[in-house]
Amino acid sequence: MTSTVKALLRQPHGLHLALATRFMALLAGLTLLTTACKKENEPTPAGTITALAGPDQQVQVGQQVVLDGTASTDSKGKPLTAQWTFVRKPAKSTATLQSPTTLKPTFTPDETGDYELELTVSSETGKSTDKVLITASVAQPLAITANITVKTVLTDRVLNPELPDYIVTKSIAVNHELTINPGVVIAFERDTRLDVNDNGGIIIAKGEASNRIRFVGVEKTKGFWAGIMLYSGSNANVFDYVDVMHTGSRTMLSATKAGLAFFGSSKAQLSLKNTVFTQNDGYGIYVQDGGILREFVANTCSNNTEAGILLNAENVAKLDAASKFTGGNGRNVVEISSSAVKGSPEIVWAGFADKTPYRVTGNGLTVDTGFKLSPGVVLEFARDASMMINSGGYLSAIGTAAGKVVITGATRTAGFWRGIICYSASSQNVLENAELSNAGSTAIVSGKKANLAIYGNQSAFTVKQSLISGSGGYGIFVAYGAKANTDVNTVNTFDGNMQGSLLKE
Repeated sequence: MTSTVKALLRQPHGLHLALATRFMALLAGLTLLTTACKKENEPTPAGTITALAGPDQQVQVGQQVVLDGTASTDSKGKPLTAQWTFVRKPAKSTATLQSPTTLKPTFTPDETGDYELELTVSSETGKSTDKVLITASVAQPLAITANITVKTVLTDRVLNPELPDYIVTKSIAVNHELTINPGVVIAFERDTRLDVNDNGGIIIAKGEASNRIRFVGVEKTKGFWAGIMLYSGSNANVFDYVDVMHTGSRTMLSATKAGLAFFGSSKAQLSLKNTVFTQNDGYGIYVQDGGILREFVANTCSNNTEAGILLNAENVAKLDAASKFTGGNGRNVVEISSSAVKGSPEIVWAGFADKTPYRVTGNGLTVDTGFKLSPGVVLEFARDASMMINSGGYLSAIGTAAGKVVITGATRTAGFWRGIICYSASSQNVLENAELSNAGSTAIVSGKKANLAIYGNQSAFTVKQSLISGSGGYGIFVAYGAKANTDVNTVNTFDGNMQGSLLKE
C-alpha cells in the first residue's frame, strides 16, 4: 500500500471515502489513457527480402557456369533487382560475368580454383546479399594404349577445347567401329599414328561447327606425330567438322608424309566435310590411286609443308568449289599424281572459288574419257610431264573472254613440260578462249617438240581464239593424216614458239 493511500486512511471517515473515490477515478482515467495510446502506435510487421545465390557447384575449366538467384524473395512481392559480383577468383583468371544484373548470369572459368560470387538483391523493401562458391578443376586425359578391338565411343571428357581428352601413347590400330563424339581432342605422342584397318575397322568422327573434333600432337608443332592411315573401305567412314594437325614425323605411304593417307589397294574410302588439315609437315591429304573420296565438301588445307592435297585424277572431280587449298602451304596447288582421267562419259574439273590451280606431277595425265576444263581453270604440269588424249577420250577446254582456260607449266618458262598429244578423232577436242604455253621440253612424238601435237589417222583438234606460246618447238604440230581447223593459223595468237607457230605434215 502506498504512503498516499495510508494518509487518506488516517483522515476522518467521510473525507476518507471522498478522497478514495477521487483517487480511484483518477487511476481509472490513467489506465484508459495508457491503453488508448498503446493501441494507436502498435507497429505493423516489417517486410523481409532474402537473397539466395544458389548451391555451390563443382565444374570444369572451360565449362560455362549458370548462376541462379531465382529463389530470392521479397515477402511483399515487390519486384527485385539483382547485382552479381566476383568476391574472389584465381589470380590469373580473366573470367567475366555475362548479364550480371539478371538473376541467372553466366561465366566461364578459365583457371583452376575457387570463384566466389556475391548476389545482392534489392527492392522497395530493402536489400539482402548471399554468396556462392564455384570450384573449377581440370579432368585428366585418359591414355589410349591398346588397339581398338571392340565397338568403342570416345566422349568429350575435358570441356576446355585446348586440352586433350585422350592421349595416344603408341601407334594404334582400329580394327572395329570407333565413334568419336563432338568436342573430343585426341593428342598423339611423338611418331605415333592411327591406322584404320580394312575388314572391320571403321572411323566415325562427326563433330559440330561449334564443337569440333581435333587430332593433334602432344606438342603442337609440325611433324610431331605421323598421321592417320586409312585402309578401311567401309562406306561408314566419315570426318565432319574435324581438325588434323601437327603430323608428318614419318612417311605414311609411298614415301609420302600426310595428315591423312588413303591406301589404294584396299580402296580405302572416306566422306570428308568441313574438315581442316593444317600445320602438317607434308601434305594435308594424300589419296593414292585406288582410294576413294566418297564426299568432299567445304574442307580447308592450309599451312602444310607440301601442297594441301595430293590425289589421283579419278578423284579430282569430287573436289568442290568451296574447299580451300591456298593459304600458307608449301605449294598452293591441288597436286595430281600421274594417273588416268577415266570413268563416266565426261569428267569435269570445275576449279575453286579461291582460284587454286591444278598441278599434274610425275609423267602426267592419260585421258581415256571425256575431259572438260571449266572457264577459269588453271592446269599446270610438272617438268617433262604430258597429257595424252587416247582414242576413247577428248579434251574440251572452252573458256570465256574473262575466264580463260590456262594450260601451262608449273614453272612459267618456255619449254618446261612436254605438251599435249592427241590421238582422238572426237569432234569435242576443242581449245577456245584458252592459253596453252611453255611445253616442248622434249620431243612428244615423231621427234617433234610442240605445245600441242595432233597425231594419228583421223585424229582432230579445233583451236580458236587462243594464245599458243612459249613452246620449246612448234606451237602446234599436225601430223600426216591428222587435222586441225583450216583457219587454225589465223584465228589464234602465236608467240615465242622456238621452231615456229605451226607445222603441218
